[in-house]
Amino acid sequence: MAGLSSLGAMALAAFVAATLLPAQSEAVFVGLLAAKSVDPLALFLTASLANTAGSILNWWLGLMIARHGVDRLPARLRPDPKRFTQAQGLFARFGWPSLLLAWVPIVGDPLTFAAGTLNYPFWRFTILVLIGKAGRYAALWAGWASFA
Repeated sequence: MAGLSSLGAMALAAFVAATLLPAQSEAVFVGLLAAKSVDPLALFLTASLANTAGSILNWWLGLMIARHGVDRLPARLRPDPKRFTQAQGLFARFGWPSLLLAWVPIVGDPLTFAAGTLNYPFWRFTILVLIGKAGRYAALWAGWASFA
């Protein structure tokens, strides 16, 4: 049962961290690895998939804003205009490879939102974001394993 609650906590932390809300999931991931309360592979898969799901929410919100306008979103879900402009510029300049950087703090979340506003194809978006986010958690896992 402890393993299931650990995975639930990881899923929640990873999902929220990928949305436009301020949060981080790396500490939860490494903390749960250190606690050894759950299988590391299950933790990795849960973190990667939940973090990608949060980015999918951003993409969808971006798509809705492109269709209906930013004023329809609650104020706390609206992207920071400066970060959003940076993300749009990054996406416009580098295109799809920039989605591999969706895990990067500050610009990653607005980048996924920008992809939605530009109606970037859903399945390509999902695969690219999953690769980047899984890569980040894999690097954290490898780094932790080298010190454990």
